[in-house]
Amino acid sequence: MIGQLRGIILEKQPPQLILDVNGVGYEIDAPMSTFYHLPDTGKEIILYTHFIVREDAHHLYGFYAREERALFRTLLKVNGVGPRLALTILSSIDPNEFVRCVINNDTESLVRLPGVGKKTAERLIIEMRDKVSHWQSSDALPLAESNLGKNKSSHNQITQDAIAALISLGYKPQEASRAVAKVDDGALTSEDIIRQALREMV
Repeated sequence: MIGQLRGIILEKQPPQLILDVNGVGYEIDAPMSTFYHLPDTGKEIILYTHFIVREDAHHLYGFYAREERALFRTLLKVNGVGPRLALTILSSIDPNEFVRCVINNDTESLVRLPGVGKKTAERLIIEMRDKVSHWQSSDALPLAESNLGKNKSSHNQITQDAIAALISLGYKPQEASRAVAKVDDGALTSEDIIRQALREMV
């Protein structure tokens, strides 16, 4: 089991990043809640990881905080929730807000998340309520300034990166395009566009 990695960020393209650990490049999938804390490419970072081995592939998931990883692992224990949906949930809603929805039986907010229907929302509440009752907020973690998208050759590339990230999180292309167009003011980074677009869609 790979539980933690410390290395240099080589690439960032939500929801994936490449981390150089002693010359080995690890491809890591991470939720947007983690991307908001990442430093610029070329900087060192420690990520808490969860490694999943399947017959056809090995997947490595990374998280900025232990609490995020713990919530991800709790999501995986819910019937019908796999790694992709767990990652999408953590990307589409603030972890603390998600916990509040579960504790307050707020199925209406949960079904707005991509991939979450009424039955899944009900399972999330029933199976997770007791497990997240003592959730420790990581609000105190400082947000790192990110240059994701700033080094792209054109603003069009920035918006395309944001749209691609939203689609990979489970949103339909038209939904992603509309959301990006709504929040884009021509000066935002890809990461900022994704953050604001997710707020609009949820």
